[in-house]
Amino acid sequence: MNSEKIRKTFLSFFEDKDHKVIPSASLVPENDPSVLFTTAGMQPLAPYLLGETHPLGKRLVNVQKCIRTGDIDAIGDNTHLTFFEMMGNWSLGDYFKNEAIGWSFELLTSKERGFGLDPRRLYVTVFEGDENAPKDDESFNIWKEIFDKNGVAGERIYFMGAKSNWWSAGGNGPCGPDTEMFYDLTGSLTSGMTKEEYLKADEEQRVVEIWNNVFMEYEKKNGKVIGRLPQKNVDTGSGLERVTSVIQGKNSVFETDLFLPIIQKIQSISKTKDMRAERIIADHLRTAVFMIADGVNPSNTDRGYVLRRLIRRAVRYTDLVNMEDGGLKLIIETIQSTYKNTYPEITLGSIISVITEEEQKFRKTLQEGLKQFEKFIPQGYITGANASMLAFTFGLPKELTIELAQEKGLEFRDEGEFEEELKKHRELSRAGSEQKFKGGLANTSEQTIKLHTAHHLLLSALQKVLGKEVKQKGSNITEERLRIDFSFSRKLTPDELNAVENIVNEHIKSDLPVIRREMHRIEAETLGAEMEFGTKYPEIVSIYFIEDKDGNAVSKEFCGGPHVKNTGVLGKFKIQKEESVSAGIRRIKATLT
Repeated sequence: MNSEKIRKTFLSFFEDKDHKVIPSASLVPENDPSVLFTTAGMQPLAPYLLGETHPLGKRLVNVQKCIRTGDIDAIGDNTHLTFFEMMGNWSLGDYFKNEAIGWSFELLTSKERGFGLDPRRLYVTVFEGDENAPKDDESFNIWKEIFDKNGVAGERIYFMGAKSNWWSAGGNGPCGPDTEMFYDLTGSLTSGMTKEEYLKADEEQRVVEIWNNVFMEYEKKNGKVIGRLPQKNVDTGSGLERVTSVIQGKNSVFETDLFLPIIQKIQSISKTKDMRAERIIADHLRTAVFMIADGVNPSNTDRGYVLRRLIRRAVRYTDLVNMEDGGLKLIIETIQSTYKNTYPEITLGSIISVITEEEQKFRKTLQEGLKQFEKFIPQGYITGANASMLAFTFGLPKELTIELAQEKGLEFRDEGEFEEELKKHRELSRAGSEQKFKGGLANTSEQTIKLHTAHHLLLSALQKVLGKEVKQKGSNITEERLRIDFSFSRKLTPDELNAVENIVNEHIKSDLPVIRREMHRIEAETLGAEMEFGTKYPEIVSIYFIEDKDGNAVSKEFCGGPHVKNTGVLGKFKIQKEESVSAGIRRIKATLT
């Protein structure tokens, strides 16, 4: 079964269980500044998990694009990836543990309707309980009954702590205990294992996680569980790449049809064979392609910095395998060909241009880093502190510094210093990010909701002053201020900024109603409702209208909310700053007082 068939089988299975298929959201979260990227299938659905009514009902299913870079140093092993597709099904206050677990088992093991995996190779973990929630005996008993009924013998259900069996998307929002499913890759563990044996097999990657059912009963604010949600939800996730490797009988995700053409292309244009380097190049460029397709551009901050790091790391590893000139373009073309049926938004021209330009910038940076490296040669060794300075100031990867030291016969000392500096660097970045995203839209505070509504008025005013060709390219809304990134080719004049500000304040003064309407996507597009760049929308969509006294739309946007009822409560709108983000993209920050 190839990956495309696996996607379709998953969606069809849950369609037969009365789920509505929804498209993947963008990798850039819509109106959720609490995270840089969509890291899980539940993120775009957070308002509905908190109780808002979804236009397509209570049962949903899709395959969501996701990015996680926390384990970037592990890329190159058999399972870790920075970009992945998460197959997921949701119950929004409908079915719960019994159905979710039963259907997971059925889809994984059914030869007629599912993937036909051997049930004797399945292992399961459940939540052992802590101060936030009790021990999940219910899930344990459901699994035990399923295994007993299907003749699956031996110990294979294990209670685990919150580190592995409690899920939340961050410091705010829905959360809860989960049950995870693991599959024995070896086929030799079918008689069951003790918990100690299971943990060892997991550490050695002889068993891999292939599905996670999260039972979202609780809500978290500012990092603490504050109580139960008004409705019980189910959020499941099954990584397409891992499931594909299991179904296709491969030991690594890089050996599946999702990666094999990319790896083979890398090998064909490289003079040196290095499995780990080939995997890193394939992973990082695949992720970069999807980021750029969803509107991210390289920069020194936020999403752009993540993209820049991935591209530059990939370029470094192309040098390690002695890749021929122009190799990046050939790899990008292979990635596009692999995904063209599923993600037609991947267009080659702009993606190749962005990555090629970033490669050229990096090679100039490398030249400066190499000059600085030369200054350390007389001391006869390189320290971890030296390496961290070269990495964080001049962009010279640690691996390259070590290789250069070996070539020059220099000892590499005090590697712990590098790790300490790296830790400090990450803590500073994390602290800055947390401050930057303080009070994100996910907490639905009164001021954040007001700024969210003002954000709609601002986009409308920009289009009125600058032209309808202005389109939103990103947003970030905190309790302190709103931020909008939009397409425009030059700096705004003081008169233009004043005009925009005045239009927004006039709409606020007029106390206009803010109205949410559900309609068919085609109808909304015909009406000219503004759409989030890079986002795919379902057939039935939520549109927020801000209308004048005659019923004319001042603003109309595809949006999941939340918003105020009338603009009169917003206060006074003030633009703080207007600046460039990248070529053709401007940014405005504004407040309400």
